[in-house]
Amino acid sequence: MLSVRAGIVAHVLEEIRITGLGVIEDATLSLSEGFTVVTGETGAGKTMVVAGLGLLFGGRADAARVRHGTGKALVEGRLRVHPGDPVGKAVLDRVSDAGADPDDDGSVLLARTVHAEGRSRAHVGGRSVPVGLLSELGELSVAVHGQSDQMRLLRPGEQRAALDRYGGEPVATLIRRHREVFGRWQAVAADLADRVGRARERTLEADALRFGLSEIDAVEPLAGEDAALREESVRLENVDALRLAALTAHEALTGDPAGDGGADMTALLGAVRGSLAGVSARDPELAGYARRAEELAALTADLAGDLASYAESLDADPARLAAVHDRRAALATLTRKYADTIDGVLAWAAQSRERLGELDTSEDTIAALTAERDALGAELAVVAGELSSVRAAAAIRFGEAVSEELTGLAMPHAHVVAAVTQRDPSGDQPSLLVGERVVAVGPEGVDEVELQLIAHPGAPALPLQRGASGGELSRVMLAVEVVFAGAGGPPTMVFDEVDAGVGGKAAVEVGRRLARLAQSHQVLVVTHLPQVAAFADRHLVVVKDSDGLVTTSGLHVLTADERPRELARMLAGLEGSDLGIAHAEELLNLAQTDKDQSAKAAKRAAKRPPKTKEPTSEAPDPAGEDQLTA
Repeated sequence: MLSVRAGIVAHVLEEIRITGLGVIEDATLSLSEGFTVVTGETGAGKTMVVAGLGLLFGGRADAARVRHGTGKALVEGRLRVHPGDPVGKAVLDRVSDAGADPDDDGSVLLARTVHAEGRSRAHVGGRSVPVGLLSELGELSVAVHGQSDQMRLLRPGEQRAALDRYGGEPVATLIRRHREVFGRWQAVAADLADRVGRARERTLEADALRFGLSEIDAVEPLAGEDAALREESVRLENVDALRLAALTAHEALTGDPAGDGGADMTALLGAVRGSLAGVSARDPELAGYARRAEELAALTADLAGDLASYAESLDADPARLAAVHDRRAALATLTRKYADTIDGVLAWAAQSRERLGELDTSEDTIAALTAERDALGAELAVVAGELSSVRAAAAIRFGEAVSEELTGLAMPHAHVVAAVTQRDPSGDQPSLLVGERVVAVGPEGVDEVELQLIAHPGAPALPLQRGASGGELSRVMLAVEVVFAGAGGPPTMVFDEVDAGVGGKAAVEVGRRLARLAQSHQVLVVTHLPQVAAFADRHLVVVKDSDGLVTTSGLHVLTADERPRELARMLAGLEGSDLGIAHAEELLNLAQTDKDQSAKAAKRAAKRPPKTKEPTSEAPDPAGEDQLTA
């Protein structure tokens, strides 16, 4: 079981198994806390490791990546979760809500299967779940950063969302409030525009509803009245037959007073009761029969009385029958027009009265809606202004933090600016008066955010995609990710060749920053740079074998003795060169010295009282840095 170092994340991605994905036939990736690096020759399958992580956490399933002949690709992972950590608790709560359970040791098993024909399935804790659940768990646990993610972050909408995440709860609170007020403002404005713009159509609809309601009100139907009248009509139409049946049954029970005195049911039951009563005390079984006979006699007497009352209540009333027919005809007129039953007619009337209120185009209603729209607009302008102010303050802090990171990434004269501007309205886009300016407004506020780079003093501030070269963009994005990590976010971070275009001294600083990030996060890096790999706590290499027919890739954990040979291969492609191995060993030793210094500095900083602003890293030994770069 993994131990949790002081300051390290409270839960980690422990192990991943990939089968049938791309060039990988079957490989197991054993991870640990801290900094893990994955290296290997081009085409060996390093990218498939990141692709497997993407699938495991809800990424798009691409059937073309399923290894030929396997039929399906499977990615399994184990997430070690600690319930005392807020993120860990959120993960366990979401797993529990889905009906899944963690293992007895607290870990959560995840699985994703992609079939060659395109079908995809997801499992959590051995239970089949929607793929969306894996995405939710991924958002909580893992952040994957690759070159495609860099391109995504160049989009203005993504930059605004990134700044909002960095701004934390103050920004999030205002965004939630803004969305709520914006939604109400839009609804009232749309209602007002509809009432004014469709006044004639609304008037015609309202007249038709009022006519229908007047017809219903004139009849004044009662709930269930049509069914009750139907029953009464049948009874009145058959009153003679009903009376005869009731009297015949009554006579059978009690006898005909004008008859010949023949036996009736009551008399017969009296004889049964009398014959049993005299001897019932001698046998309990017979006593039971006597009680049943007595009960039958009582029931017979009650039934006879009810039949007599029913017969007396029946009265052939032609006037009442005519009134029932007339009332049913009036109700039938309503059920032909408005619903199948009177209950349905009454429901239609209730809905129509409510709709009439919505169709109201009177001057009073228009004035009331106009006042409500303006009041909500004023409230929205205040919230939008507050949101802009908080965003602008967060942008200043963000730009300073990223610029400070760039100093350590061999870009000491570069500065990043998060420019927060307000949009001018265009077309039919909603607009709002904020302060003294009319600006476009949306659910996220009135602001646009653009990350700009000032490459050196005196240079203009340019958008990142125009102001940064490939290597500079990689370092800027890494600085951005380090700053984001300090502001929270998922505890596990995956970087897929974000060091592309970087080399020399800058590559050393990239490795140093990733190692520092690993002091508080679980970091997994796919790289081709030996300077970056030298800083790793755990080194995995993707090994590719080929027999001419089938190509497979496996993952091998390098020992301390094996690491110099791999770094030598990465340095010059000469893993067997004594000079290359010596250079690699020197690189590893100096990287370890740098990490030790950084860890000691972090411990000293933890013991000191908090300051307003802390340095980004312990100053490295200049000589050591030069040797690392060599």
